Amino acid sequence: MTAPLDGIRVVELGSMYAAPTAGRMLRDFGADVIKVEDPAGGDFARQWQPAHKGMSIGFARLNSGKRSVGVDLRQVAGQDLIRRLALQADVLIENFRPGRMEAWGLGYDELSAANPGLVLTRVSGFGQTGPYREKPGFGTVAEVAAGYAFLNGWPDTPPTAPPFGFADSIAGISAAYGTTMALYRRSLSGQGSVVDIALYEPLMFILGDAVLNYTASGEIMQRHGNSSGAASPRGIYQTADNGWLAIAASNQTIAMRLFDAMGRPDLKTDPRYATNVARMSNNASLQEIVIAWIKAHDRDEVLAILERFEVVAAAVNDAKDISEDPHFKERTLTSLVNTVLGDALVPGPVLHVSGYDGPVYDGVPAVGEHTREVLSDELGLTPDELGQLQADGVISRVAADGISTVQGAAG
Repeated sequence: MTAPLDGIRVVELGSMYAAPTAGRMLRDFGADVIKVEDPAGGDFARQWQPAHKGMSIGFARLNSGKRSVGVDLRQVAGQDLIRRLALQADVLIENFRPGRMEAWGLGYDELSAANPGLVLTRVSGFGQTGPYREKPGFGTVAEVAAGYAFLNGWPDTPPTAPPFGFADSIAGISAAYGTTMALYRRSLSGQGSVVDIALYEPLMFILGDAVLNYTASGEIMQRHGNSSGAASPRGIYQTADNGWLAIAASNQTIAMRLFDAMGRPDLKTDPRYATNVARMSNNASLQEIVIAWIKAHDRDEVLAILERFEVVAAAVNDAKDISEDPHFKERTLTSLVNTVLGDALVPGPVLHVSGYDGPVYDGVPAVGEHTREVLSDELGLTPDELGQLQADGVISRVAADGISTVQGAAG
């Protein structure tokens, strides 16, 4: 079977995290993604840390397999090149502040007039509508605005933002989801459409219980540390050998199995712990019992017992654990080859489709590496036209082999 999105062409004007995540999601399932970057320095994500041998880890993970074209969008000639690329595209992804594309003559009305089937996927901090539409927004802003930071952490610690691109990643995956829906509708009607993603909205959806709870009951949900605030017992626990594991006894059956695994069947009929409502009311004392039992055993021993009793539990993994785990190596992790990073692994697609083996992550494009290939072979620009655009600083300077001459192009 061919890739599900084989034949779909995407022009990605996105930079940093969320929009490139959407591009990678589409590329993972067969789309040809042309990544348009500033010809002088490329996507700022190339400068992110951590980096290894001059290549940004985050940039490499999100952009392997894309084709990089260096175009200065601030110049009229650069905007015209994008207009021509959009004419041949199925999808255009952008993450500029609302109004910027229209100011460049690249709004949906202009682009769809020439290409009615185009899907324009727009990722912004607060969306294309509403009082905050013009506010700038990165993932950290989305994480605090959506309510995540307020709920993340312990009752006696400050609200805490995640140490990774949480909101951006969820928004990028949601953007890909919306894009494929728009492509499906286009297959029925022939008409493209606009997909409008605000960074905060997918995360706010995940946190929706807090909003519903407040508007229904007036109660503001608070930080609970490793407890969910919804079911007990749940948490992350330390074992006798200083390992860590998590237990999620999130329904009645699993809680009863946990008590049996602990050799404490008496807890099943104890009125303090017999139901989830009772366990939540007495969570502190129940946690003390669970903590003491786990602390008396090594991690492998505890996990073996919990598995035998079908209790939902897992070791707390770090990157080394993940990279060496046979299940993840078989199903989830994929080699990233032909880069300065050496023998490296990345998580592959976020889902599996029968009959499709998934993408190959072969190399990371230099800034503008495919400028000549795309503009000459696909837009039909002549050598003289390319030379003039290069001289004017509109596109990346590329050698005859198509490799960008921008310094530091690999990261």
